[in-house]
Amino acid sequence: MIEKQMMSINLDGKSVEEKRREIRRYFNNSSRTFEKLFECFRDEDVFYEQPESTRHPLMFYFGHTAAFFINKLMVANVIDKRINAEYENTFAVGVDEMRWDDLEKIHYKWPSVDEAKAYRAKVRKLVEELIETLPLTLPIKQEDPMWIILMGIEHERIHIETSSVLHRQLPLEMAKPHKDFPVFSGDISAHRNSMVSIEGKIISLGKDENHHLYGWDNEYGVKTVDVKDFQTSKYLISNGDFLRFVQAGGYKDTRFWDEEGLDFLKEEKVEHPPFWVKQRNGSFKIREMLEEMPFNPALPVEVNYLEAKAYTKFLSLKEKKHIRLPSEAEWMLLYERAGLEDVPAFNVKKANINLEKYASSCPVDTFDFDDIYDVVGNVWQWTESHMEGYDGFKYHPAYDDFSIPCFDAKHNLIKGGSWASTGNEITKYARYAFRRHFYQHAGFRTVIGDDLKDNNDNIYETDTLVSQYCEFQYGDTHFGVENFAAACAQKAIMYMGEHKMSSALDLGCATGRTSFELARHFDKVTGIDFSARFVQVGAEMQRDGVIHYMRQEEGALSSKQERTLSALGLEDTASKVDFWQGDACNLKEHFSGYDLLLATNLIDRLYNPMLFLDDVAERLNEGGLLILTSPYTWLEEYTKKELWLGGYMEDGVEVSTLDGLKFALAESFELVATEDVPFVISETPRKFQHTLAQMSVWRKK
Repeated sequence: MIEKQMMSINLDGKSVEEKRREIRRYFNNSSRTFEKLFECFRDEDVFYEQPESTRHPLMFYFGHTAAFFINKLMVANVIDKRINAEYENTFAVGVDEMRWDDLEKIHYKWPSVDEAKAYRAKVRKLVEELIETLPLTLPIKQEDPMWIILMGIEHERIHIETSSVLHRQLPLEMAKPHKDFPVFSGDISAHRNSMVSIEGKIISLGKDENHHLYGWDNEYGVKTVDVKDFQTSKYLISNGDFLRFVQAGGYKDTRFWDEEGLDFLKEEKVEHPPFWVKQRNGSFKIREMLEEMPFNPALPVEVNYLEAKAYTKFLSLKEKKHIRLPSEAEWMLLYERAGLEDVPAFNVKKANINLEKYASSCPVDTFDFDDIYDVVGNVWQWTESHMEGYDGFKYHPAYDDFSIPCFDAKHNLIKGGSWASTGNEITKYARYAFRRHFYQHAGFRTVIGDDLKDNNDNIYETDTLVSQYCEFQYGDTHFGVENFAAACAQKAIMYMGEHKMSSALDLGCATGRTSFELARHFDKVTGIDFSARFVQVGAEMQRDGVIHYMRQEEGALSSKQERTLSALGLEDTASKVDFWQGDACNLKEHFSGYDLLLATNLIDRLYNPMLFLDDVAERLNEGGLLILTSPYTWLEEYTKKELWLGGYMEDGVEVSTLDGLKFALAESFELVATEDVPFVISETPRKFQHTLAQMSVWRKK
C-alpha cells in the first residue's frame, strides 16, 4: 500500500536527532511515492514516451528529481563531487516551456530504466547520509545546508503531482490501474450551484522569514490588499456546468476568447476539456490518471486558464453580470473565512488532498468548508492574479530561477491544491503558477465583483540585480569607459585575426549583449548562462528586439528604461543568436565545435572552475580561441577556497589566478596575450563601481 503522506516538516523543534529522523522519513516518503507512480506503466518502453509535446519523455522526470538534489547541493557548496555528471546534465533543465528548454531528441541519450533506478538509489543513499551528518541547528534557516535537502524533497513532491498529469495524458493502453491509486467511483450526487456573499476586508499576503514551514522564495514578503465585497460560487464549476458551455458552442464562439485564447484554439484545435474523451455517439467519458470512467457531471471540470476565462465570459453574457475568476487575495479571504488552520494543524482528512482519499477528483459537494465547498483540495483553482513577488521578495541563491522567470505576466496563480498535492503544496501560503495554456489537475470557481487592476509587471521591473545588469550591458557609458560587453566582443574579434569565425560560445552571457555583439562577425553565436533570470532577458531581446527594466535613480525613485537592438545597430544579429540555460562546470556535450569561447567575469564565480577548464578544450575547434576575463575577486560564497585557482599563498609563494590558469591550460593551450579591460557598473546615478578585469587570450594547440 502507498504510505500515508507526511505533511511539511516543522523547521523548529527541541531535538536535533529527532529532527534528522523526521527529515529522513519525509525524504523517503516522498521518494517512494514518486517512484510508485512509475509502476503504473504497461512496460518499460513507456518511460521513453512523450505524452505532451512541450515536455520531455517521462524518463526525464524520473531522473530529474534525483539529479536536482545533486545539482543544488553542488551549487550551494554542500558537496563537491557529482555522482554522475552526464545524468546530472541530462536531467537538469526543461519543465516549463521556456525558450531555452532544449527538447531536441538528438541532444539526449536516455539511460535504461535499470540504470536510472540505480542512479536514483545512489542519490538516495547520499541524501540519507547527508541528513545524518550535515550541521544542523534548530530552527532550520534558509542559509543552512539542510535547507537544500528540504528544497529537494519539496521539489520532488511538486513532481509527484506534475508527473501524474503527464501520466493522465498518456494513451490509455500505456497505463494500468494501480491499487494504491484508487479512483472515485461513488454515486453521482445532484447539485445546483449558487453564489455566496463574501464581506471584504483588508488582507495581508505573504509570510516572514521566521515562518515554521519550508517555503519557496515567492511566499516571503508582504502585500496588503483591500478586498472589496464579492460573491463566489458555492461549488467549483462542475463537468455538468461546463457541459452547457460546450453544448452551446463555446469553443467556437470567438466572443468568449481573448487573443491568447484564440491562438490556443487555432493551435490545439480543442472542442472540449482535455480529460473528456468523446465517444462515437457524442457522449463523453472522463480520463483519470490511469483509467477511463463514466462521465460524472458532479466532478469538478479540469481545464486551463484560457478555457476557464472563456466560460466566465459565456456566463457573464448569459446572466448579464460581470463574472470572473477570483484573485489571489479573494481566495485567501475564503481560506481565512473558512477557519482553516495551516500545517501541522490542518486536517487533511476533511478535504480531497494529500492523496488521502482518491487518485482523482470527487463530487464538488463532498467537502464543506462552512457554506463553501472545496476551498482547498479536489482540484487547483485558477485565479486572475499573475505570479509576482511581494514587497521584500528575495530569490534563494541555490534556486534563483524558481519564481522570477514566472514574473512575466504570462503565468497565472493556482490556489488550493488538488487531490495529488502534498508537502508544501497544501500549506496556506503556497504559491504556484503556470502558463495559461498549461494543464494541471486544475479547475475554477467563479466570482462576481469589481474589476481587478491589471498587473503587467515583468522580470526586469521586479529583479534589482537583473535590472542592474541590463543597465550595465545595454545602458549608458560613464567616465569615458567603453561598454564592457561591446569592448570584450571587439577585442575578441581583433584577436581572432584571420581565423575563421563560424561559431562562438558566449559563456556566462548574463543578459546577452556580448552575444549580439559577437554576432556582428560570427555566423552563429550561442549564449549560455547558469541563471535563467539573465538568459530570459537575452531571449526576450532576441524575440522582440526590445527590453524594459527599472533603473534605480535615488532612494525609492526609479525610472523605466527601454533598450532596443536597433538603437545599438544590432537588429541584424538576432537571427544568429541562441540563448540557453546551462552550467559551465557541466555543459551538455553538443555545445562544442566553436571557433571562439568567451567567458567574461565567470571564472571566479564557478563552484569548481577546474571542472570547466578540464573540459574547455573539447569545446573548441583546432586553433580556436579561449578568452577569459575576470577581476579575480574570489569569494568563498561562490567557490570553496581550496578550489580557487589563485589569490593565495602556497609554501610561502604567492599564487596568482593567471599562474593557476597557466598550469591548468598548459597541455592544450598557449597563452597569446593578456591585457586589462576596465568596466563601470552604475548602482545609482551617483554611485559607481570602477573595476579592472584581466583578459587572457589562449589559443588551442
